[in-house]
Amino acid sequence: MTEPKRCAWVENTFDLYYEYHDKEWGVPVHDEKKLFEFLILEGAQAGLSWSTILRKREGYRRVFADFDTEEVAQFSESQIQGALLDPGIIRNKLKVRSAVTNAQRFLEVQKEYGSFDSYIWSFVNGKPIINNWKTIAEVPVTTDISDRLSKDLKKRGFKFVGSTIIYAFMQAIGMVNDHTVDCFRHKELA
Repeated sequence: MTEPKRCAWVENTFDLYYEYHDKEWGVPVHDEKKLFEFLILEGAQAGLSWSTILRKREGYRRVFADFDTEEVAQFSESQIQGALLDPGIIRNKLKVRSAVTNAQRFLEVQKEYGSFDSYIWSFVNGKPIINNWKTIAEVPVTTDISDRLSKDLKKRGFKFVGSTIIYAFMQAIGMVNDHTVDCFRHKELA
């Protein structure tokens, strides 16, 4: 059986990467817990490879209460210090503290909009943007929408939400379909 044609960024990698590309990346996400998970993971990835984050994903789930925003929002200083000692995650003080801050801000957005999902998807009018890139080189790292969303999140007090991180978040949760047109997932998600 021949392997399906995938986006160039996933070729010659490893099983977790293939599984992430084939089953998650670009699939519209509306589940609050999953949205929070991707927000934290994308922020943790800043300056690192996505493969590093995928390998530590289970550690993040364990350390951050399976991405329960209410629980993470109430982390004590001793829980933060414990997280910083855990080799299952990226032990960067600013990134760990940002997860707690972002959980608190996430809850505020939920209160204001009814759900984080309603808020985040309003930036694309509730529908994924379907791009038709021929090569990975055409895929942008930021857009006007990611710039606006990043600016709004920062204004609300979120951390590690620069435009590049937010565009990667938008790709991950399916707000944009950036699978290249030769990838089998492009058509499936279009």
